[in-house]
Amino acid sequence: MTTPPGTADGQPVHMHPEPAGRHRPARSGPHTPVLLADEFFLIAHDDQTGRPRLHDSAIRHGLAAGLLGELAGAGHITFDRGSLFVLDARPPADWLQHLVLDRLVAESQHTATRVWLAYLAETAHDQVAQRLFQAGKVEPQQQRRLFGVLGNVTVHVPTDINVAAWSWARLSQKLRRYEQLEPFDLALAGIAASCRLDQFILDGAPYAAGAHLRRLLAAAPEPMRDLLADLDTAIGHAVLSHRT
Repeated sequence: MTTPPGTADGQPVHMHPEPAGRHRPARSGPHTPVLLADEFFLIAHDDQTGRPRLHDSAIRHGLAAGLLGELAGAGHITFDRGSLFVLDARPPADWLQHLVLDRLVAESQHTATRVWLAYLAETAHDQVAQRLFQAGKVEPQQQRRLFGVLGNVTVHVPTDINVAAWSWARLSQKLRRYEQLEPFDLALAGIAASCRLDQFILDGAPYAAGAHLRRLLAAAPEPMRDLLADLDTAIGHAVLSHRT
């Protein structure tokens, strides 16, 4: 599926061109996380090289879930048994959130969360990378593919290793200490787990750390559990479609 049913060209009703260039330099070291999709992007790519840590489809669907999660966290949307509902159509300040919410409002007759995950997955990588570039956290570079096959590929290299690593290091530390997670980190850990990045975050940790994460996710707010369940299904279907 390339666009939700009823869309002619896949373009948002109101195009909000992203600002050119950067707004500010990235801060070094630990920072307060703000944007769920941005944090997932940094976890899903190597801190130094910017190379992906897992297959493209999982990253794209994880980013799509992150964008929806941002809107849910701000009270704009919610999830209920496989469906997505708009609660507040007022435009967010963030240009990318505004872009996504515009589309959800314009196509509000389509409520299946999995449909929106598939739709947003097609553009989420480039859009989130652009937002990170504007924040000064990544720098796009052209690199040759392995053995030079099929030309070059754009890799978004982190500008500060400490900033790039903070997302997964923070989660890893909290889970290894069996701490509770704030809603933001719980959603981030849930998306990472759905994409199988929990294996990276908890590499070398005792089994109990993973069990702790599963218990936290099982007790998460119902809308969050609904989104993660649909993300699990969407990734599974995407993998099967790729294999066939």
